[in-house]
Amino acid sequence: MATSLYQEAKNALAHVVSAAFEKAVSAGVLTAVEDFAPAVEIPKDAANGDLSSPSALALAKPQRKAPKQIAQAILEHMEPYPYFSRYEVAGPGFINAFFSAEWYAEVLKTVEKMGPKYGSIKEGRNKTVLIEFVSANPTGPMHLGNARGGVLGDTLASVMEKAGYKVWREFYVNDAGNQVALLGQSLEARYIQHFKGEDAVEFPENGYHGADIIALAKAYAAEHGDALLSVPEEERRKALIAFGLAKNIAQMKADLARYKVEYDQWFLETSLHDSGYVAETMQLLEDRGMLYEKDGAKWLKGTELGMEKDEVLVKSNGFYTYYAVDIAYHRNKLEERGFDKAIDFLGADHHGHTVRFRAGLEALGIDGKRLEFVLYQLVNLMQNGEVVRMSKRTGNAITLSNLLDEISVDAARFFFNYRSCDSHLDFDLDLAVKQESDNPVYYVQYAHARICTMLAKLAEEGVLPSACENTDLSLLALPEEKDLVKKIALLPEEIRLAARDRDPSRMTRYLVELSAAFHSFYSAGRIR
Repeated sequence: MATSLYQEAKNALAHVVSAAFEKAVSAGVLTAVEDFAPAVEIPKDAANGDLSSPSALALAKPQRKAPKQIAQAILEHMEPYPYFSRYEVAGPGFINAFFSAEWYAEVLKTVEKMGPKYGSIKEGRNKTVLIEFVSANPTGPMHLGNARGGVLGDTLASVMEKAGYKVWREFYVNDAGNQVALLGQSLEARYIQHFKGEDAVEFPENGYHGADIIALAKAYAAEHGDALLSVPEEERRKALIAFGLAKNIAQMKADLARYKVEYDQWFLETSLHDSGYVAETMQLLEDRGMLYEKDGAKWLKGTELGMEKDEVLVKSNGFYTYYAVDIAYHRNKLEERGFDKAIDFLGADHHGHTVRFRAGLEALGIDGKRLEFVLYQLVNLMQNGEVVRMSKRTGNAITLSNLLDEISVDAARFFFNYRSCDSHLDFDLDLAVKQESDNPVYYVQYAHARICTMLAKLAEEGVLPSACENTDLSLLALPEEKDLVKKIALLPEEIRLAARDRDPSRMTRYLVELSAAFHSFYSAGRIR
């Protein structure tokens, strides 16, 4: 069963042009060219054909003829093909082809036969891919950058599944390290202040000032009272960290579930430490001669791996750096669990990680190309034409939960995935709730509503959609009807390109274009 009728048609036109060229050569009209492979593209303007081959322009130099003359020679030797109603030469020498009624019919029959599976392709050949996204520190609520990474990662995972990959969605929980220690210090200060007043203890200079920290401290006090006031500092912080992390991670899971993002696994950083996997990874690096000692610390020979400088992996106090744990984690993905490829979603400000992480894998003898990165730009939240200022450290951050209280989940996911990852995003709250066609979410939803209303009215009149086999599809005559079918036919190709380019936003823009094609069809067809 064909899944990409556009690709089939492109291949067919390339074959027809190639065969015609060979015939023109045999007839002595043109001269032979080694490895001639006709290019085929989709014109921006349908008036220039549904498909077009610019091959005659590329042949001008070796043929020593005008491109239009070459195109005409090829055209005269082109054979009919079921997918095309006619061919023509246009412009400086383009060979254009126009789809036949049979091609349009084949598209609709394919959609009907495949149903929900329409658009699925086998590009991925069942290769396994781990996509890690969001992975926000569990020290507080998720902010808008996390929200953008969430929908981008989740959508790419869905796209790659549709493209024939076996995808694993993962959230990496940084439940160890300095930021967790700082969480403990912040909670401890708020806990003591809760019972003894704000002047009882100085709040950490780099602590987390958000209202969520105060709420967590109060929640612990409400459940356990003031028992921690009389225990050693280390024990107190350990208890507060365990409590805070459990609450925060549970809230993250709830917020992401509300956001329609589900994971196959929440992978805990502590599991790498507890299992000895980080220590084992460091030993492997040492055995491979990739570490050296300096000032009591162990350093990775980063400059030998293309990095700007060597990096500390084990501090002089024996503690592992973040980078050491990151190397172990990525080794776990690709070697221990054996994924063919790993894709990390990172904020654009983490660009330096791309070189460092790959270098760490190369140091272990693992092909760094198996690790890919999708970097996404920052988000500006706009309201009343102005940027809404945010600061996570001071507690004034706009959280994902806050946002979903203001607008629908569908609108949030749509807008966060409306621009390519490498584009800055101005998220206009006013536009997101506007019920007019300049709001792309409303525009798409209105197309869906029109379809549902149309089908409901037909059902009321006793008219049900009939199978394509029983319908005279040659009646498709209006340009708007054909444009809609062509846009539907593009879905498998859009899936392929979105997966290939790791660009999930492509699907959102395709949805807007598909809706526009439907609205035009609806109006031109006088459907009421």
